[in-house]
Amino acid sequence: MTDWADLRRTARATLIATARHLGIGSLAGLGEAGPSDDDQDGGRQNLLLLVQLRWIAVAGQVVTIAVAQGGLGIALPLGAMAVVLAGLVLLNLVSLGWIARGGPVTEGALFVALLLDVVALTVQLSLSGGATNPFTSLFLLQLTLAAVLLSSRATIALVALTTGALGVLMLTYQPLVLPQGEGETELFRLYLVGMLVSFVIDAALIAVFVTRISRNLRRQDARLADLRQRAAEEDHIVRMGLLASGAAHELGTPLSSLSVILGDWRRMPELTASADIAREIEEMQEAVGRCKAIVTGILLAAGAARGEAPHLTTVRSFVTELAGDWRRMRSCFCLQVRDEFGEDQEIVSDTALKQVLFNVLDNALDMSPTFVELVLLRDGDTLRLSVTDRGPGFAPEMLARLGQPYTSSKGRLGGGLGLFLVVNVVRKLGGTVEARNRSYGGAVVTISLPLASLTV
Repeated sequence: MTDWADLRRTARATLIATARHLGIGSLAGLGEAGPSDDDQDGGRQNLLLLVQLRWIAVAGQVVTIAVAQGGLGIALPLGAMAVVLAGLVLLNLVSLGWIARGGPVTEGALFVALLLDVVALTVQLSLSGGATNPFTSLFLLQLTLAAVLLSSRATIALVALTTGALGVLMLTYQPLVLPQGEGETELFRLYLVGMLVSFVIDAALIAVFVTRISRNLRRQDARLADLRQRAAEEDHIVRMGLLASGAAHELGTPLSSLSVILGDWRRMPELTASADIAREIEEMQEAVGRCKAIVTGILLAAGAARGEAPHLTTVRSFVTELAGDWRRMRSCFCLQVRDEFGEDQEIVSDTALKQVLFNVLDNALDMSPTFVELVLLRDGDTLRLSVTDRGPGFAPEMLARLGQPYTSSKGRLGGGLGLFLVVNVVRKLGGTVEARNRSYGGAVVTISLPLASLTV
């Protein structure tokens, strides 16, 4: 019995052939893209925020040590504290190098980064009064970040380690040595001032960095939702491929019967005596032959999904040839081509992009029989192909659901698959499809493709 993976491959190949023959586009590569790095982007951004926070911590500690040592005359072990600061700087440099190389940032990496920050803060506090130092409240910043970034188990582990560190600071620390003549009253005043400064720092950093981290997480959730939507659309395409395969098998027999009947009619003198009837029979035979070729192509592609062999051409030649073919096949000379591409560039011509543009041009012709414009332009390393018409434009709900199946303004049963397949094909090529209405009437559909995906 055929397993589901084989069924999906057969359905995918069938839909490739169906789309190509029906002028909708090729779906080569459907569902075969490699794993996305989108899930790593959020981790790298969050690690970068921790690096920025660490730079602020280093600068704040330098200022605090300078004020305490120089301004207040409090003796501090500068050598040992400088070693801790150097360790934080080194940790930041390593983290930046890892981000620059595109290394993966897992939850474990974020946990280790926060743990090292806790260790560094613990050592600095142990050298400057231990638990009597009002800056012990800075531990809350690390725990707040952990609650946002890490899982429940990792957060609990960090809470336990931080609590243990604070307990150690209550037992083992280096007391602050005040200048001669300063008593407990002065020490208490300094403690209150330190609490105020620590609270302000904590509140400001939590407000700024938690907000930015939450924005990163929301962006990551949006990307995951988009990936789920794409997966659902590809499953829908697979189901369409299964239906196309079944329809191709079922159409074979009636088409063969029609071909035999028309062949018999061409040999009947009472029918061929009329030139008009003979011509109509010939046109019917050509139409049946075309249908049989489509069905045969679908069935062959279901076994070996291969489109026409691509060949080398240039962007300008590709568009010129495409426009000429479309005019001849549609018997329509309302298409105008505006070339703003600039210096020509060699590309690989493939049927996929050609059929995608045919589909968009056909939609524009349906809405605007007297005027269709194809604009070719270059935007840096991006090829932009815009199709403009003078029709009624897209309804607002269509623009909001562009590329979703069965979203159509034509009112036909089962309509709306054309743009759905166009969006998926272009997306597989690394491009995007955008649609908008013009303020003075008509609509514009723009296909943007990286030139790198078309070059050799």
